[in-house]
Amino acid sequence: MTDIIVYQGEPGAYSHLACQDGFPKMTPQPCASFAAAFAKVSSGEAKLAMIPVENTVAGRVSDIYHLLPEGGLHIIGEQYLAVHHQLLAIPGAELSELKTARSHPMALGQVRKRLASMGIRPVTDIDTAGAARAVSQLGDKSVAAIASSLAAKTYGLEVLAADIEDASHNTTRFLILADTPLDMPSIETPVVTSFVFKVRSVPSALYKALGGFATNGINMTKLESYMVGGSFQAAQFYADVEGHPEDTGMKHALEELAFFSESVSMLGTYPAHPSRSQRG
Repeated sequence: MTDIIVYQGEPGAYSHLACQDGFPKMTPQPCASFAAAFAKVSSGEAKLAMIPVENTVAGRVSDIYHLLPEGGLHIIGEQYLAVHHQLLAIPGAELSELKTARSHPMALGQVRKRLASMGIRPVTDIDTAGAARAVSQLGDKSVAAIASSLAAKTYGLEVLAADIEDASHNTTRFLILADTPLDMPSIETPVVTSFVFKVRSVPSALYKALGGFATNGINMTKLESYMVGGSFQAAQFYADVEGHPEDTGMKHALEELAFFSESVSMLGTYPAHPSRSQRG
């Protein structure tokens, strides 16, 4: 089996950094899109995919919630990455010379206040690492990029201002995906179970479908809704809950969920990341 782990973006992206942090012995490989990353794992060209799903400042990565139930992959783990944005420029540039900073819209939103305080105008680019590559190729001392320290090393840029994110808690959660599910025994260790479901078209269906988790004392840490089938009436939900499907309480909750739902698709049961226990 290949030791490749794929991610969306260019070398030096934060997803690349997450791959290095979580799987230092594997070979990270960039993909042009999330769908391409899914396909690499499905075809056996890669063993794992590192896919971002949410950020504490910018919110969810919306494209992923459509791909997860359709992509045929299984969640086998989660990775949390503290995001530290660097202001990067070509060697020899001075902070006072900078006029614009390029980056992905999500990253620009996370450094908006700092850029304004420095009088630097944000410019949207396709992604953070791509912006760093573009700045390196452009060779203009007035143009900077907002990207990772790994991007600085990758493209030969200098860090003119470090850790300029507006919020110190800026963290991205990634899902680790594989072609086969993780054989996760029901033991005394914190686990997360992720699934998608579509409720039946009856009054209070969502309330009734989720009632079993409340009555059985199961913590639901995430619930996202999104439209499917090109209709404003067809909503599907993604959920993360803390518990194993074989636990008695979870069994009862999932039975109640299935009764009030048109469909339920399990995406994976996997170890909870240590960051979950550090919640305030």
